[in-house]
Amino acid sequence: MALVPAGAQRVLTLDSCRALALRNNKQYTVSRVKQDIATNVKKAARTKYLPKVDALGTYQFFSREISLLNKDQKSALSNLGTNIAQRGEGHLGDMYKQGVQNITSYLQQQGVSQDVITNLQKNMGQLGSDLQSQLNTFAQPFINDLNSDGQNIVDAFKTNTHNVFGAAVMVRQPVYMGGGIIAANKMADISVSMTQNDQDLTRQNTLYHIDQSYWMVVSLKQKLKLAEQYRDLVKKLDDDVYKMIKNGVATRADGLKVDVRVNESDMMVTKAEDGLSLSRMLLCQLCGLPMDDASGITLADEDRNDLSYVPSTTVDDLSDSLSNNRPELRLLQNTIDLTEQNTKVVRAVYLPHVFATGGYMVSNPNVYNGFQRNFGGVWNIGLTVQIPLWNWGEGAYKVRAARAATNIAQLEYDDTREKIQLQVSQSRYRLREARKRLITAEKNIKSAEENLRCANLGFKEGVMQTTDVMAAQTAWQEAQSQKIDAEVDVRLAESNLQKALGNL
Repeated sequence: MALVPAGAQRVLTLDSCRALALRNNKQYTVSRVKQDIATNVKKAARTKYLPKVDALGTYQFFSREISLLNKDQKSALSNLGTNIAQRGEGHLGDMYKQGVQNITSYLQQQGVSQDVITNLQKNMGQLGSDLQSQLNTFAQPFINDLNSDGQNIVDAFKTNTHNVFGAAVMVRQPVYMGGGIIAANKMADISVSMTQNDQDLTRQNTLYHIDQSYWMVVSLKQKLKLAEQYRDLVKKLDDDVYKMIKNGVATRADGLKVDVRVNESDMMVTKAEDGLSLSRMLLCQLCGLPMDDASGITLADEDRNDLSYVPSTTVDDLSDSLSNNRPELRLLQNTIDLTEQNTKVVRAVYLPHVFATGGYMVSNPNVYNGFQRNFGGVWNIGLTVQIPLWNWGEGAYKVRAARAATNIAQLEYDDTREKIQLQVSQSRYRLREARKRLITAEKNIKSAEENLRCANLGFKEGVMQTTDVMAAQTAWQEAQSQKIDAEVDVRLAESNLQKALGNL
């Protein structure tokens, strides 16, 4: 393993580790991105109040065109002159026949012979035929003109709607949507609050894990120093025992006992070094630093001889306004609010909806100017009302289901609040116990140091055995280890209490 120069060591405090973790933690970054997403969704929800403008363009080909005249009307107009002539010819023929009958009746009344009357009828029939022929020859140009005019009228009514182009610009403004838009905007606001609370929860968890890892490194570094001090004590005892063996004062068995204890102390140092290396790597990972840099960092508290401190407040002075501090409770309250607004959204679907509409439409052929092949348009405004009349109780069922979701969220909130209150109480008890254990450990240190001093003095005077000294050394090592554990436990217990209260 390469040695890192002392000048290259990077000193990290607890606050700097927290800052690094918040800056480099990926989950915390994800929570910030989620907040940006919720903010954009909130802005999108605000647009529901504003009018929407749509543009539409279309082209359609139809195999048949729109006809404003039926087939009979087209035939009548195309043969207008012929039909008029036929009706006129019929009227003239009827009038001529009626006149011949009247003359015949008059001659018969005057006693004219039948031969004369028959001859007269024959001559008048020939005269009528000649007259009709002359009339037809004279009226034919007029008949043709009328037929042509009628055909022009039929052609004028052609729509030429095989190829149809259209375009429109439409404006829709919601007037009343059953309260759905207001509820949707409130849901967007709640979602933003939820992402903020989720970010706060991620932040507190990150800080909590950093505190745990930081003090674990400090604890293992103190344990490593203690293991090295204990090894030095045991090795010094080992030297003294072998000197006594050479002088015949101690036996070989005493030396073997001390050798075993030296090996155990070496193993303790190795374990402490390995644990310290791993804990440094974990701390680097939480801080977002390369794990290869673990050997190049030093914590500000790891070389302190005394980790205990006097807290500024007592355990009972710590506030427990859980609903405001714990992000878990705020998230559950957000869930309750969200389900309440969701109920309003569900209900709004089955309430009347009112839209104001307006726009401008153009078409080709121009339906507003005789279907000419050009674009023509028209403005329009209107009001649309949609009222659901019957849905077989679907709306009522969905509203009940949404209200049930609110009840579930409220029960989960109450349950979590009770558990958090229990967690706070447990954390307070643990902090009190940790402080008491620290006081006891400090007292034990004094006793263990005095016991070790007396054992060393008695061993030098020859009134105590090697096992007595080793027992005193073990007691001193255990007392020192307990003090380190108690000091770190106080730190961790207070961090745990601050997290339980939501103050971390």
